[in-house]
Amino acid sequence: MIGNIPATAYETFREIARELPHVRFIPDMDTQFSNKSKENVTRFAWKYNLPIPKTYIHYDHKTANKFLKKCDYPKIIKKSYGPSNYGGYFVHKVDSYKEAKELLSEKKYHPRYIQDFVPMEADIRVMLIGHKPVCAFWRRPTDGGWLTNTSQGGSMDYMDVPKSVLDLAVKVSKSANAEYWAVDVAYGIDGVPRILECATAFAAFPYIRDWIAQYVMWDLSKGRFKKPHIPMFNWEELSKMDSSILRTMRHITFGNYSPSFDGEYFGKKKKLFGDNEVYLHALDTEYKMQRLTPRKKEEWPSEKWNYQDNLALDKIDKKKVQSKISKKN
Repeated sequence: MIGNIPATAYETFREIARELPHVRFIPDMDTQFSNKSKENVTRFAWKYNLPIPKTYIHYDHKTANKFLKKCDYPKIIKKSYGPSNYGGYFVHKVDSYKEAKELLSEKKYHPRYIQDFVPMEADIRVMLIGHKPVCAFWRRPTDGGWLTNTSQGGSMDYMDVPKSVLDLAVKVSKSANAEYWAVDVAYGIDGVPRILECATAFAAFPYIRDWIAQYVMWDLSKGRFKKPHIPMFNWEELSKMDSSILRTMRHITFGNYSPSFDGEYFGKKKKLFGDNEVYLHALDTEYKMQRLTPRKKEEWPSEKWNYQDNLALDKIDKKKVQSKISKKN
């Protein structure tokens, strides 16, 4: 079964997958764990020691309120879970306790998901297939702004994505055991990359969805279908085309590097990458597309990790009521 599970249906599909142990889900439920909520992204990053902004998750709203009274500002407050969790519309910057209190009295987010504000140059989205970067671009905020989402006025460009960011994206994809993956990385003004989001559910140009399909066909057919060849930094060349064309193009393919055919271009083209100048075609050896090994057991069982349902607001309130009743008795 191939496809991304909506956040609101994740737990249902987790139960379905348990009833169908002979069926392989692509991506599997553990890989899609991060799709469900920002909290799950955070817990995934904590487990694998991946760099993220300092994050605080409170299910007890009184504890969260005490924290917000004492903490330093600015802070970022996000909606962690829900059917509409994209585009930056549920991400808020607050500069004081008063602003935080007013925001949460209106939004009523549960849990309280709070992060330290990281001053950043821009954020970078990296898309990967088989742990190989196939597309990457900068998203820069408007002058004086801090949100980088293009739906909020941010701009995009594709040139010179740092090696540190691509290497981090590969590490994250391997940690998730993801057939395909996208990572949003905050590139701080301090030069440190930090994970903002990561998931198998992401917007992509049609040709990238084609590449994903080709990769899955190659993987499942044990090589009877050809593995797609997607050269490093293809996105820099494709981005020279108008984005309206890229939104409709399908079936883009690349030939493997061959000195007799494309050596004039790829054989001589170098790029400053990290600390060294390297031949462009040589990077395809460093960033290989890889076949995954399916998991043998659950990594994120819901009995332990489904905080959203296990600590739902109504359940917390019931616990408090029951606690008060017990004390009176």
